[in-house]
Amino acid sequence: MTATPAKVTRLRPVTAEPVYLSPDEVCALIPGMTVTNLKELRSSGKGPAFYKPTGDRGHLTIYKRDDVVAWVEASRTTTREQP
Repeated sequence: MTATPAKVTRLRPVTAEPVYLSPDEVCALIPGMTVTNLKELRSSGKGPAFYKPTGDRGHLTIYKRDDVVAWVEASRTTTREQP
């Protein structure tokens, strides 16, 4: 007895968004944000968490997309009428 091959359904390719973003990509994600403003927030400790994979003196700064989104969502403000 020969087994008939099972019908295989192909999966659609997953188009994942980048995990790490450059400062320019963060600014493209947040309307009105500029690289200068992002740098000021970073130096004052008020911006989203960031990574310096080249060390403290390195010039490379990257952001995890989830950290940026969480930082934005943590700033939610409501009016008096909204719960």
